[in-house]
Amino acid sequence: MRHTLIPTLAALCLLPASVMAQDTPVVVELFTAQGCPSCPPADAFLEELAAREDVIALSLHVDYWDYIGWEDTFGKPEHTERQRGYAETQGQKMVYTPQMVINGTDHAVGTHRIDVTDLIDAHLGEGTDGVSLDVSRDGEAVRVVARASDPQDASLSVKRLHIVPEARVDIKHGENAGRVARHVNIVTEIEDVANWNMRSPLRLDLEASSQRKSLVVLQQGSTGPILAAKWLHE
Repeated sequence: MRHTLIPTLAALCLLPASVMAQDTPVVVELFTAQGCPSCPPADAFLEELAAREDVIALSLHVDYWDYIGWEDTFGKPEHTERQRGYAETQGQKMVYTPQMVINGTDHAVGTHRIDVTDLIDAHLGEGTDGVSLDVSRDGEAVRVVARASDPQDASLSVKRLHIVPEARVDIKHGENAGRVARHVNIVTEIEDVANWNMRSPLRLDLEASSQRKSLVVLQQGSTGPILAAKWLHE
């Protein structure tokens, strides 16, 4: 469902630059599958990344491994489509698992820890491009406030990701038969809630999620760079 955007008070534009330039965590999306024999080590690595305060680690389960003999309990064609969108945007000719996409712009094999860590460190040093995001609970609503220190003639997609914090799954068939898969921050739905034109501050009220945890993301288009993201524990 799309929502109407309401400009915030003009006073928001008067916040000092130090507040506007606040750091934002780096978003790491792991494209994984319970039927992928190479994925369990990447799932474990993602759990380590999820413990970091400067990283938002997400698990997106694709469905193209289901034919091997085990249907992923969290697999969604929408996640496969998102991964293919990243591949097209970044000039890749194919998709694979396990793959980690960092802030929507870079990718690495999900088990290549040094490559992933180096990319995270590089993005931490880039700052926020003057975009700040605040997400909070206001009664039964979720309040989203975003602003750009230098208003631009551009737009960002406001997405809400619904999350299952953790799960264990007994794999009974397929390549990983006999394993107990452990997943964290499992994305169950990606909701496009609005487009923000960045020329004026954004104030947006959303309904509370049915999940205990959700994430708001500001992203260029469907699979472009991620400029900001914030957790909401409900």
